[in-house]
Amino acid sequence: MSQILFENCTLLDTVAAQLRPDHHVLVEGDRIVEVSDRSIAASDAVSIDVGGRTLMPGLIDAHVHATITTMSLEAMARKPVTLVMHEARPILEGMLARGFTTIRDAGGADYGLAEAVERGLINGPRIFYCGRPLSQTGGHGDQRPLEDSPRLCGCSVETDLLSHVADGVDTVRKVAREELRKGAHAIKIMASGGVASPSDPIWNTQYSRDEIRAIVEEAASWHTYVLAHAYTARAIARAVEEGVRTIEHGNLIDRPTAELMAERKAFIVPTLVAYTAIDRFGRDFGFPEVSMRKVKDVLDSGLSSLEISKEAGVRIGFGTDLLGELHEHQSEEFLIRSEALSPIEIIQSATVVNAEILNQDGELGVIAPGAIADILVVDGDPTEDLHLFQDQGTHLPVIMKAGEFAVNRLDS
Repeated sequence: MSQILFENCTLLDTVAAQLRPDHHVLVEGDRIVEVSDRSIAASDAVSIDVGGRTLMPGLIDAHVHATITTMSLEAMARKPVTLVMHEARPILEGMLARGFTTIRDAGGADYGLAEAVERGLINGPRIFYCGRPLSQTGGHGDQRPLEDSPRLCGCSVETDLLSHVADGVDTVRKVAREELRKGAHAIKIMASGGVASPSDPIWNTQYSRDEIRAIVEEAASWHTYVLAHAYTARAIARAVEEGVRTIEHGNLIDRPTAELMAERKAFIVPTLVAYTAIDRFGRDFGFPEVSMRKVKDVLDSGLSSLEISKEAGVRIGFGTDLLGELHEHQSEEFLIRSEALSPIEIIQSATVVNAEILNQDGELGVIAPGAIADILVVDGDPTEDLHLFQDQGTHLPVIMKAGEFAVNRLDS
């Protein structure tokens, strides 16, 4: 089994939140086997002198939509799945080039796309996929235009490329079971109104407690969890009270709800760059006008949601939620968050916290013996300068995923 030895590293310990100079890291196969502040004897290893640069774990984005390949949602609805999978390839390759070695796709990706990455057909990050999210009729996943005729058969489930519209306890149980059967890492539900949907205001609270509880029970039976799209304090609290583990977005959270989340050990995954990017570029790429108006409802409250969550002790994950033509702005999430959080807190969100969300503690998000060898080398100290994550990976001379180089610009 091949070995690679990184020498003369400044190790970023994401657990202790410390930089450790003069370290050495030995990789064998797809795993890190040794980390030391002394020279490592490995005569058969390929040695790479890091030159004192920062060596850190690969980044994790816990809220992406790799298969939403255009902001024109009307055009998206007409795309055949075979075309979408080809369009997802450069999106995923761009993420890996920016240092994201793992993603959680929060709606759209499936077994096939994850398997294409696993087999090396796409040079992208490993994918933990949630399949299609579950939405109530008229919820955030219901993309039918307002003038569309109703479909009122009680047994029906409306399914498109990106969601299931399902109502009632028995029906949502069956749909959740179907996604779990197909290997979904977790189940996503829509628990409040959203931006990219035509009929539901942001303040709308979605799914009954009984429906949410049923979905949580089904996920738990597969030893996994539920993530909920939710903006308002009311929607967040109801979801968490019924067992939802991660709240996506959460822009309109309040202090009592954040304290509830901390008490229940729930996570929040803010996605602030999505709103700034939509506000700047949405109209240029055909984002619906009704959604452009709704983005104003959550744009200005994003930073305060970080502050409230931090003060209450909520574990904060890292997500971006970018659509279509906006994926290239992924790493700007680091800079936006820096107005409310320290650089190391943001880096921890994108490494150890997200690994915990994915139930991958010790496997991802750390440089430690036994961990998967997802490794970045950074030209500088990212705990002082988050701009090192910008410019589409320019400042990352090494990007390694599972012991394989995606990028290696250092002399061996």
